[in-house]
Amino acid sequence: MYDPSHLRTFLAVAQTLSFTQAAGRLGLRQSTVSQHVRRLEDATGRQLFSRDTHSVELTEDGEAMLGFARRILEVHEQASAFFTGTRLRGRLRFGASEDFVLTRLPEILEAFRHDHPEVDLELTVELSGTLHEQLAAGKLDLVLAKRRARDRRGELVWRDDLVWIGAERLRLDADRPVPLIVYPPPGITRALALEALERAGREWRVVCTSGSLNGLVAAARAGLGVMAHSRGVIPPGLFRVADRAALPELGTVDFVLLHAERRAPAQEAADALAAAILAGGNRLVPVGGRAGGR
Repeated sequence: MYDPSHLRTFLAVAQTLSFTQAAGRLGLRQSTVSQHVRRLEDATGRQLFSRDTHSVELTEDGEAMLGFARRILEVHEQASAFFTGTRLRGRLRFGASEDFVLTRLPEILEAFRHDHPEVDLELTVELSGTLHEQLAAGKLDLVLAKRRARDRRGELVWRDDLVWIGAERLRLDADRPVPLIVYPPPGITRALALEALERAGREWRVVCTSGSLNGLVAAARAGLGVMAHSRGVIPPGLFRVADRAALPELGTVDFVLLHAERRAPAQEAADALAAAILAGGNRLVPVGGRAGGR
């Protein structure tokens, strides 16, 4: 009833909220993306997106289709692998940034390991900047991380706002330096936060540095200061800092998949994991709602 290619296109649009970006990700023309979505809407008899010249949003039926589309594609891929007799093998070195520690990425990896038991999956969790360096050095085969400023490489998984977060009772004095909780260099979020403060002319001081997201969250929950973080995956117990704190806007950040420049021995496994992450990207960050914060 539902064409898998139409479902993949639907997921790409749902994750990017852009027909243009979905077309770029899938290597299709934008008119083809629109056609796929229209045919899926015809098949369901429901409108899946509300769209105008400025924005694309999922409808209530579109959000319901997310879960169905993911499950249909997972079963389709399992059946294809079973009947074609293809079995992926090899050592796959996968890097994921600290941002995904508190998401449902483990569920995607668990399903991948179940479907491809002969792939030796090695997971590295690090800062995005460090993962970029390790990928360039040939130490990783596939990376899921923030995209560096002015870098257009990588397959977009989703784009999110960066916001200032802290403890609910935290109060900031506009006349005093901003107390910062940050990753060490070469953290991408750290660099964006410092650049925003410098542009705004706000003084700042680092009150906590940690290479672990859990360390940063503990400091923020203790009320030591504020940290910049993706709005879609705000850790439990932390909240957006009120606008009256007069902190500068941080802009947006892209989360992307990057392959090693040299073809890896386990390239087919890397391609399969990348496809699984792109298909299940909505499990990494809520669509139509934001986690933990206000």
